[in-house]
Amino acid sequence: MAEAIVSFVLKQLGSILSEQASGFIKKQVSLVGDVEEEVDKLTHHLRAIQAVLFDAEQKQMKEEAVRVWLHRLKDVCYDMEDVLDEWHTAILKLRIEGGHDHNALAPKKKVCCFFPSPCFGFKEVLLRCDIAVKITDINKKLDAIAKEKNYYNLNVILAIERPDNQQLQTTSFIDVSDIIGRDNLKNDLVSKLLCEGSEQNLHIISLVGMGGIGKTTLAQFAYNNNQVENNFDKRIWVCVSDPFDQFKVAKAIIESLEGHTPNIVELQPLFQCICDSIKNKKFLLVLDDVWTENFQKWEPFYHCLRNGCRGSKILITTRKELVARMMNSHDIMNVGELSYEENWLLFRELALSERSLGEYENLEEIGRKIVSKCKGLPLATKTIGSLLRFKKSKEEWQRVLCSELWKLENIKKGLLAPLMLSYQDLPPMVKRCFVYCSIFPKDCGYMFKHWLIEYWMAQGYLELEKDGENEEIIGKEYFNCLMTRSLLQENNSWYYKMHDIVYDFAQFLGNNECLSIEVHGVEDPLANSSHHKVRHLMLCLKGVGTSFPTSICRLKWLRSLIIEFKPVVSNPLTSDILVRLFNELTCLRLLKLDARFNFEEIPKEIEKLIHLRYLNLFYQQWEHKIKLPESLCELYNLHTLRLGNCLVETLPQGIGKLENLRRLKLDLCYRSPLYMPKGVEKLTGLQKLSEFVIPRGGDHDNKACSFEGLKNLNRLEGTLTVKGLGNLTDVSDGKLTNVFKNKEKLNELVLEFYESEEEERLGENDEQILKTLQLPPNLEDLSISRYRGSTVPSTNWMNLTKLKKLVLRACCNCKHLHQLGNLPFLKLLKLKGMSRVKKVDDDFWGIESKTSSSSSLCVHFPKLTELRFSSMREWEEWDCKVEEFMPCLAVLFLASCPKLKALPDRLLQRTTLHHLQISGSPILTERYNKETGEDWPKISHIPDISIYR
Repeated sequence: MAEAIVSFVLKQLGSILSEQASGFIKKQVSLVGDVEEEVDKLTHHLRAIQAVLFDAEQKQMKEEAVRVWLHRLKDVCYDMEDVLDEWHTAILKLRIEGGHDHNALAPKKKVCCFFPSPCFGFKEVLLRCDIAVKITDINKKLDAIAKEKNYYNLNVILAIERPDNQQLQTTSFIDVSDIIGRDNLKNDLVSKLLCEGSEQNLHIISLVGMGGIGKTTLAQFAYNNNQVENNFDKRIWVCVSDPFDQFKVAKAIIESLEGHTPNIVELQPLFQCICDSIKNKKFLLVLDDVWTENFQKWEPFYHCLRNGCRGSKILITTRKELVARMMNSHDIMNVGELSYEENWLLFRELALSERSLGEYENLEEIGRKIVSKCKGLPLATKTIGSLLRFKKSKEEWQRVLCSELWKLENIKKGLLAPLMLSYQDLPPMVKRCFVYCSIFPKDCGYMFKHWLIEYWMAQGYLELEKDGENEEIIGKEYFNCLMTRSLLQENNSWYYKMHDIVYDFAQFLGNNECLSIEVHGVEDPLANSSHHKVRHLMLCLKGVGTSFPTSICRLKWLRSLIIEFKPVVSNPLTSDILVRLFNELTCLRLLKLDARFNFEEIPKEIEKLIHLRYLNLFYQQWEHKIKLPESLCELYNLHTLRLGNCLVETLPQGIGKLENLRRLKLDLCYRSPLYMPKGVEKLTGLQKLSEFVIPRGGDHDNKACSFEGLKNLNRLEGTLTVKGLGNLTDVSDGKLTNVFKNKEKLNELVLEFYESEEEERLGENDEQILKTLQLPPNLEDLSISRYRGSTVPSTNWMNLTKLKKLVLRACCNCKHLHQLGNLPFLKLLKLKGMSRVKKVDDDFWGIESKTSSSSSLCVHFPKLTELRFSSMREWEEWDCKVEEFMPCLAVLFLASCPKLKALPDRLLQRTTLHHLQISGSPILTERYNKETGEDWPKISHIPDISIYR
């Protein structure tokens, strides 16, 4: 990991020197004293150290002195990153505030740059000198570290001599869910779980074995076995881990049984709740990864769980037989190493399954020797097999076989070498991403992919390579890189996790720079700890009355701070606490607060967080009004701003200064800001914008960014919601033509004309607006709501060759559905609340005239698979005169269409239609009723029919 940090610092340094040498900045900036010479020394030392880091990272496993040296180097590089970022921010500030006036309405303040020309004031000169002094001090430390490297006989390893790890491989993940081998053990375990047993009503089975041996995989196999699933009324899975938290385990059991966690803070009511939930039920409880040998912690669970029916079972996995015996386990099943042949089958499936016969024969002999070094441990085999999957040559496999790392046993028996080999094969920046994953709690099963990528982005881990490429794409490549090497595992379709041994390995590599900690009551677990070097902290406050640990303010070097209050009844986060955090933790790159707030304005001291890249505020209860201070616009490095459940009436007027902002997400429930401030149009790097609001005039007009300002934001991607289109009063001269035209990465667009159907209409231009707008060329999903035109002018949508979904909602004046049938790639059409539509006829299908032969020959709705109508209260007739239509229709849904008399016979004859649902439509219900409906025979062939009154 040190190699990645040094590389990052060198790139950072080069980038800053390049910035300083350019145009306007060059005229304003002058370094003091001999700093230029110091910068040259710094670069020289870093390059000299960088040359030996690959060798040093291998030797740290067997030489403690090298490991300590690497950690000292890492600390100095972190300090250097901070200083260089200060320098970069100063140049950025000078360019933004000194180069031009962003917003005449933003509060004015004196420009305070770190590197002014001599005409600036004394304070600015001191700030300039401060940076110079810091660079000199760091250089002294680095000089000593550079000299010390000579004591360890570190070798320079050229890039061409290293494993070829720079090209990230992407592939579908191999499915190894079917356990290879252990057939007798699998059958025996399933039999024990299915056995009714004697009169005793609680049977405890234990899987005992060393870490990485496959205990959890065996338990998962049995838990998901169809016979086992059908044998129990309730199945419960709890990951226990160390320490044994009685509250956590009890609540996890209840949540699995009842579907929710009770708001209880005492143990006795929790146990009573478990007793009541399992009474008269036959259950299977899996307690995975149990460590405690303290019977007092297990005893209340034991007595409580005996309340289930006869045949109930508890299955535990543990590394210690003493734990199994303490828990009164009746069956202790020892899980040993895989046999050599079983291990070889697992390895072969991972590393050789996609090879040609020639490649297989060329690599088999070396592969078998490597398998013998894995000592029968499935985790070791899986890790090394995932690594070698990407190694093509015999020489690369030979290098792995002959690695000195196989001789090391410092972490877990038999697992260090495979993990270390897989880690060393990662590109430098992916190594940092891997270590950062250990910010989540051990055995955490809820890592979200997009969370991790945004967190990596905030730390700068995705910036080093592939300049100009979207960082999110790079993040996905890095994530898949960790997945394909089995360093991360899929927990389900949304979540990911890290094996507990892999987690320990990541903590070992990072020297515990990532920390996850829980706080209960008035305890302060950080008060007397040795965590002063922690860089990334996840803090979870649990229970009513829990106090915020103010000692966190002593962790001056924190770069990530994630604070979660659980449950929502915890004490609120106060403004005073935030002020302390902002004043003390000035190195933060990432700040995420998931809590209740007792303040309505974020303290202005947030401007102290000059390094901040990511800010996420989520209010745990429903809608909290909050104001963002103008000082937020001093955070020139901010690239992500997320607000959840926070009612923000106005964004800061100086927002145009945040030119590095890439994501502005306002998850504001049902209320939006009053307007988007002037300056938003200058955020040309913006990639994600949740919504753009057009104001209703009045005092806001002078402060608001015009709708046409959106045309500058052509890097927007994903989804965009535009609210208040009906407030536009001037749509002449093609002003709106280019607003969306060049947004090639925007694939979902929501156009909301009015906030409510009763809202006063300011203009008469709704139809003209839709006609004028040239929609994004790659649009896949379009939703229009509260549009008040009489027809939907869809003819200019025919060039949208990727449009798959169209939703028209609450378009109360719309009488005609014009040519929707000619949209060539539409798969889903949803029409709701079209209260003026009385007849669906030729216009809907796209028939231009009765005499047009070309219309009758084409296929209407050629790709449509799902058609939904709801709240169409005046709709009476549905004509279908076309010859070819909807050849792919599978789902037809009609709700609250009380006047509709019948469905087109030819539509119901579609052989592809497999689901028909009718509700709130009394005429249709009577007509197609199974028992008495006159037209039941016309729909009886449809496999899935639901008709409700």
